[in-house]
Amino acid sequence: MKLQNRNGEPLTIGRFLIATLLAGLVCSTLGTVRAQDYPKQPLRIYTSDPGGGTDLLSRILAQGISGPLGQPVIVENRGGNVVITAGAVAKAPPDGYTLLVWAQGVWLAQYLESASYDPLRDLSPITLAVMQPSVVVIHPAVPAKSIPELIAVAKARPGELNYAGSGIGGTTQLSTELLKSMAGVNIVRVNYKSTGAGLLATVGGETQLMLPTANAAMPHVKQGKLRALAVTSAKATALVPGLPAVAETLPGYEAVTMTGVFAPNKTPSTVITRLHQEMTRVLTSADVKEKFFNAGSEVVANTPEQFAAAIKVDMARWAKVIKDAGIRME
Repeated sequence: MKLQNRNGEPLTIGRFLIATLLAGLVCSTLGTVRAQDYPKQPLRIYTSDPGGGTDLLSRILAQGISGPLGQPVIVENRGGNVVITAGAVAKAPPDGYTLLVWAQGVWLAQYLESASYDPLRDLSPITLAVMQPSVVVIHPAVPAKSIPELIAVAKARPGELNYAGSGIGGTTQLSTELLKSMAGVNIVRVNYKSTGAGLLATVGGETQLMLPTANAAMPHVKQGKLRALAVTSAKATALVPGLPAVAETLPGYEAVTMTGVFAPNKTPSTVITRLHQEMTRVLTSADVKEKFFNAGSEVVANTPEQFAAAIKVDMARWAKVIKDAGIRME
């Protein structure tokens, strides 16, 4: 085959290679210019109901990155249905203008109900922003002051203890089902519409056990209405000082709420890098870390690759729990 230029003139191999290199350089330069031009319009963060932890995180991020990006960042509360919201982001143009801030329901929903998106295929992780452990609390009438004692009571009274859940497939249910499975005990679930309702039921003795977040549980613990036994993080944490980890009794146990930021898949890597840079700068600032610490959360702010790896580990853990416990959206 003879090589020719656009005028039909013959090209030597040397000239052909030079032309190819120049074309690549032009494309690379254009790509750099496009990355430098981002963003040219307002960004939009989709998140859950107003007033919750993801809403707080979304607004802190929006306020913190707006100035450096030179564009408004709008927080749009889409309600509590992660399948609808994550599905909308997955189908949005991959240009960095539509983002998602949500907890691990993003990647666990597929095990609980039909989902229109694949969390690994259709979304690009930007950063795992914060993690929040739960606390194992019991009604004071339960004769246990530690996880080993609680397990002993549950084994002596199979099916007699109840635990408060708050929503199908939520953190309180999954973390308790994992505890039950690893400890080999039978504790019966009673579902409530909210964490607050479940806590009140446990305070009132309708249920004997619950695994809510620390900021929700500890006021009741301080008043002597509930007894705290352990935290659900992999090890003891300054978020709840003085409490051991469940893993000290059940090695390998870990149940934390992970909340992160996503973009649609195929968003340019340069855009992901820019967003990651600005968001982690906000998250790791001293005042933001303190704000989340006081709310019972730990700032993580890891890389997209680390976040993706954490998602895969979390999916494997909870897929088994959900299957073994027969959990399904009703």
